[in-house]
Amino acid sequence: MKKITFFSLVLALILALSACGSAGSSSSSTKSTSQKKVLRVVNDATYAPFEYLKNGKMVGFDVDVMKALGKASGYQYKLENVGWDPVFAELKNKTADIGVSAISITSDRAKTYDFSKPYFLSTNMILVPKSSKIKTAQDLKGKTIAVQQGTTGQVAMEKIMGKNNPKIKKFKTITLAIMEMLNHGADAVVADDTVIRQYAMNNPGKGLKVIPDKKAFANEYYGLMYPKDSKYVPVFDKAIKKILEDGTYTKIYEKWFKVKPDVKTLLAQQK
Repeated sequence: MKKITFFSLVLALILALSACGSAGSSSSSTKSTSQKKVLRVVNDATYAPFEYLKNGKMVGFDVDVMKALGKASGYQYKLENVGWDPVFAELKNKTADIGVSAISITSDRAKTYDFSKPYFLSTNMILVPKSSKIKTAQDLKGKTIAVQQGTTGQVAMEKIMGKNNPKIKKFKTITLAIMEMLNHGADAVVADDTVIRQYAMNNPGKGLKVIPDKKAFANEYYGLMYPKDSKYVPVFDKAIKKILEDGTYTKIYEKWFKVKPDVKTLLAQQK
């Protein structure tokens, strides 16, 4: 009886150790998956319809695109509204992992940051009162123009009017730039077409019109922006291509802009 009990104890001990080893291996695998980094994603939620606050909640095209990219990449993330200039500072200092905020890909920015493949096609346009005689970008010379500071709208106007021209008024947000024009402090606003089109459409009582000028304003592409040498660039490039190909991107685009996107052009940029 004593021998049987001893044998049973040894067998039980062996089984217990075996179980512990198996559980440890499984736990390690689970731990590795669960501890996959939650990415810190930053934006400037003052740029409807791309990112803005509605009843205290962040919504917009970029917000939905980021949700789709998170799902396609397998990464969780936390999206934070930090403001336009802080987006750049955070990524430069590597305190954030990704910026998604209608950020145009430019050669100048690419010196300091990494970019994804393009996920949006845009161009700058001119917003003016319907009574304005402005018809082209060249008509803006000598006028007072409101832009959002640090945007390609500012860059475009500096090429036309000179870099330190005092008639180019720079504002922290595009909303403030538009308010300046509505309050007769500026003759026009220059900004991304989708933003000013959306504003004019949503505010028909303000009597505004949007003027394109393809000669003055070239096509631009938006991309996710990262700190230099980010390991997440190829991960999210793959995710961008996936949502472009499987129709997810088109659904999001149609939701916010009521038209179909030029997916063919965007896919050509993924090569």
